[in-house]
Amino acid sequence: MASHNLSIFSLEGKTAIVTGASTGLGQGMALGLASAGADIVLVDYVESTETAKKINALGTKALVIVENLMEMSSIPRIIEKTISGFGKIDILINNAGIIRRTDAIDFTEKDWDDVMQLNSKTIFFLAQAVAKDMMKRKYGKIISTASLLAFQGGVRVPSYAASKGAVAQITKALANEWGRYGININAIAPGYMATNNTKALQEDPIREKQILDRIPAGRWGLPEDIAGAVVFLASHASDYVNGHVLVVDGGWLAR
Repeated sequence: MASHNLSIFSLEGKTAIVTGASTGLGQGMALGLASAGADIVLVDYVESTETAKKINALGTKALVIVENLMEMSSIPRIIEKTISGFGKIDILINNAGIIRRTDAIDFTEKDWDDVMQLNSKTIFFLAQAVAKDMMKRKYGKIISTASLLAFQGGVRVPSYAASKGAVAQITKALANEWGRYGININAIAPGYMATNNTKALQEDPIREKQILDRIPAGRWGLPEDIAGAVVFLASHASDYVNGHVLVVDGGWLAR
């Protein structure tokens, strides 16, 4: 019988940047990576102290960086602080994002621009900055948070749907160009997760029932449900996976 070598999932000695790491999916992914052995750089507009404590309890290191990712000037500072703290960047988790819910007929230009700025423009330019370090060593993993709305249109979230469609296409475009440098660029499309972004849906009894009735798993997803997927895409186990959008949705799209 062949032996099972789980070392391909190990992230020991790796450094990962996780944006939007203070709560929700970002925190869940950061803890998943740390449990596999990675040191984590936690980036958010508020201090990720709770996440850092949990990472330290797992026996790996955490560096907290407070930056506003709506500002492009934050990107070189994040890169500089990460290199200064850990010497290299092996993994980028492009997770930070926002959502604005308004009928499309009343949607404002500011709400459109804000969502597109953080959810698509920032993820591209942060990936670009990180890739410059990864190319030096011909190794890297870039993973962005997409959404089921990379495949569906949604309701009352036109800019969010557009931005997550952009995440999927940016992922494929970068894989085409950077795969030759040993960099894997993929995305995770979470289903309906119990996070701050879905609070309004969770508190609407009619909408919540509609959602749960469609999910074969019969429940909302949790941040820890993303941990296995992100460890897979961040590890050597996924070295031949590139330009892929991995759906983690409890079976929603199967309906």
